[in-house]
Amino acid sequence: MDKPNLTKDISLADFNDFYWLKQELVDFCKTVGLPTTGGKIEITNRIRHYLSTGTIIKSQTVKNKSTSTFDWNAELLSPETIITDSYKNGENVRRFFLQEIGSHFSFNVIFMNWIKENVGKTLGEAVIEWHRINELKKDKNYESEIAPQFEYNKYMRAFLKDNPDLSSADAMKYWKLKSAKRGTNEYEKTDLELK
Repeated sequence: MDKPNLTKDISLADFNDFYWLKQELVDFCKTVGLPTTGGKIEITNRIRHYLSTGTIIKSQTVKNKSTSTFDWNAELLSPETIITDSYKNGENVRRFFLQEIGSHFSFNVIFMNWIKENVGKTLGEAVIEWHRINELKKDKNYESEIAPQFEYNKYMRAFLKDNPDLSSADAMKYWKLKSAKRGTNEYEKTDLELK
């Protein structure tokens, strides 16, 4: 079966069996009156609920209210500065890390998640953690985690790892073939048989 159009008449089974771009999901939400906020997984779950019940649930993305009034954009930062629940990346924070770590500093997902999960620790401890993460990345066997919503990235990595003699262009070709078909979007050796 060819990939069906994403309309309000699509079955839940068909919806679940095909890969959808976030833009396709957002466009669908707009046509049926569903909220379009949130990440791909949240929007997908909202559509699944709609297709199975016919009801619209409101966006569940809620901003957590922080209790701290610390202004991360304006305060003078030091290694002793405590990470608060109001932590925000910005130029002031970037400037601090560049000063402490050097011009090779950059934010990465692992480091940003560490900061979010370590309210109460200091920026000095964050600097130590950044160096630890940076050392991990130097290991040739190190692979960063790819979040579940990035199916394309996961497919590309698995394809290229399993087929080192093929190129990214080959991987993209097979991804397009695979994602247009019913079923899983995870790389499988049999993908090389797709036409």
